[in-house]
Amino acid sequence: MASVDDLWRVDFGEPYPGEPAKHRPALILGPAETFGAMPFVILAPLTTTHRNLSLHVEVEPTQLTGLAGVSYVQCELVRSVSDKRLVHRLGSIDPPTSVRVAEILKTLLNY
Repeated sequence: MASVDDLWRVDFGEPYPGEPAKHRPALILGPAETFGAMPFVILAPLTTTHRNLSLHVEVEPTQLTGLAGVSYVQCELVRSVSDKRLVHRLGSIDPPTSVRVAEILKTLLNY
């Protein structure tokens, strides 16, 4: 099952304009395992397009992440999806990247 800070390939299906599409990596944000098994996950998609936005967090391709190229967590596109959309686990992010994502999300959500 998916855990917080995991990177998974996700089937986003057919999008509306501006939404992530098809199969792409995403960062699992929740729910935490302490809540037990849930039929959904909260995630943020990744893109390989560098848009120079402060809301995007860079993730390097390493053995830990399992990514093929430099990617960016799109923190502004947080969404919930069915856990059935998870295709396969790629890897995970490191603690400093997790902290940076959390800081941006707290600001976006006014926490």
